Amino acid sequence: MRSYPLLVIILFIGFAVMSFNPVYKGEKSENTFVNKGLSDFKGKLEQLKSDVHQFSEDRISLEELQKSLSSTRNSFKEIEFYIAYHYPEFTKTHVNAAPLFHIEAAGTSAYTLPPEGLQVLDELIFSEEAGDEKEKIKTITDFLYNSYSGFYLSTIKNGLSKGNNKTLPLRIELIRIYSLGVTGFDTPGSLNISEEASHALLGIQKYINDDPYFKNYNTEKADQKLTEAVGYLSKNKDFETFDRIEFYKKYIQPLYEELGKWDGRPDDLKEFSGWNVNNKNLFSSDFLDPYFYTLLKSSEDNPDLRNLGKSIFYDGNLSGNGKMSCATCHLPENAFTDLKAKSPSNVEGKTVLRNSPSLYNAVFAKRFFYDLRAFYLEQQAEHVIYNEDEFNTSYESIIQKLKTKPEYKKAFRTAFKDGKINKENFSKALSSYVASLYSFNSDFDRFMRNEKDVSDDVKKGFNLFMGKASCATCHFAPHFSGLVPPFFNENESEVLGVTAKPIKQLPIELDQDLGRGNSPVKKEKSWIYDYSFKTVTVRNIALTKPYFHNGAFNTLEEVLDFYNEGGGEGLGLKMKNQTLAPDKLNLTQTEINQIIAFLNSLTDVSKAK
Repeated sequence: MRSYPLLVIILFIGFAVMSFNPVYKGEKSENTFVNKGLSDFKGKLEQLKSDVHQFSEDRISLEELQKSLSSTRNSFKEIEFYIAYHYPEFTKTHVNAAPLFHIEAAGTSAYTLPPEGLQVLDELIFSEEAGDEKEKIKTITDFLYNSYSGFYLSTIKNGLSKGNNKTLPLRIELIRIYSLGVTGFDTPGSLNISEEASHALLGIQKYINDDPYFKNYNTEKADQKLTEAVGYLSKNKDFETFDRIEFYKKYIQPLYEELGKWDGRPDDLKEFSGWNVNNKNLFSSDFLDPYFYTLLKSSEDNPDLRNLGKSIFYDGNLSGNGKMSCATCHLPENAFTDLKAKSPSNVEGKTVLRNSPSLYNAVFAKRFFYDLRAFYLEQQAEHVIYNEDEFNTSYESIIQKLKTKPEYKKAFRTAFKDGKINKENFSKALSSYVASLYSFNSDFDRFMRNEKDVSDDVKKGFNLFMGKASCATCHFAPHFSGLVPPFFNENESEVLGVTAKPIKQLPIELDQDLGRGNSPVKKEKSWIYDYSFKTVTVRNIALTKPYFHNGAFNTLEEVLDFYNEGGGEGLGLKMKNQTLAPDKLNLTQTEINQIIAFLNSLTDVSKAK
């Protein structure tokens, strides 16, 4: 369990109370279930607040408090689809935030704030230290109650936002259940995944049956499937043995596809989320829209532009020394990595700071580089172009070189209406090629789409990845990266305490790269980001060794040994803010081999051929 200084929490509450003044504009909701659900959740919070205070005075037992929290969380889960969709920032920050410190901007400044809400309480109240954390539990509960009460009063006064499409929140909730719910991300202390997923599905079912909007659709199939799913969850409550494959194939995916037939208007989300509302299966290549993550528009993209970008990608003449291309560090035969611990610099005998990540699925990110210093794909390329250890050149120089080549003049005229060779068109071409490097036709993807079978070890490995091994609480399904569901519009970085060498090579020492702690993004300068690095995808991981930002781990066995020990802190290193739980995973060698079998099944390099 992570520790949060009480003084910091109290200071934060003082700041937040002064700054939190929600104004939610919308229409009066005609759905009585939503109104009742909001009211019920407020009542549960009132009871939880009372129970927390009684627990602090030793008037009720810890078990009674845990039941009260579970009842409160279940109440929230029934209306989560509504609150988290229409008021995502409020939910993410105040109601159900991950139990991690975070940065919150205020004008030209930024504050480092402790977490708050239901997840934090779940971790505290279901921990062995709950009896020693009574004041902290009381403080966080009081603040949660006050935050939600302010929100609730505002909805009574101003009405609730209804949006243009009532099925989108329901489908988003299905993604949330699968990517955050059944992995234990949302219940870090209790691991009460089945009961909470059940209440989330019940909330969806009650909403559909209550709102006149859904009378326009044949809801019988969805209603039956929801009932079956709730029944399945009531019989499968053990976190470690829960079959996330069966649950997806029998219930989540059919519901997700069925609800998608009702109304596909993307109006509410097109500027906010990378999720493609027309997608029918989470494990299909069209699950996310690549054009949400780049300045290139889908209407501008075409094969000619992509081929131009490919030519640019492999052209070493464009760099300062005329020898380095994008492919120098991103070789297609190696899943667009270079198999080196740290990529070579343009200076002989020197390397760049970090390991070269794969470009497969690289477009699906809101932040780029291990330290998240770039905010869009085109900016990532810009950093490489101007970096003295890499291209060591400028856009002006590159454009001049391109203009001297007849083949480029022809290619730009073919790809663009204006035919101009300039920075904007150059960036669009390169983005078009990188965006085409997606990888969602692996054996495991095809298995989840019922197109082929995989071994029992792969299936067991996936369930371990999603459950006991806690991999999916950072590498979120279905992309298995740190792109955060269910809206997929922000990237996580994690403090793992990565060691300078594999842990079997003594002595065990912390790698000294501060990562995001040294990022040039000044507004995010905070101690919480020391040794923090972007969570990259594990797709094609079988081909992208060596691993971690420092390239110090040569095998997946070494990587899993590190995680099995609880990261740097679990190994005894002093860490200020390790976001990886330091607890031992207690994975057996057989389980480690099964996880590796699953990771190997994520290989798909068809786009390089």
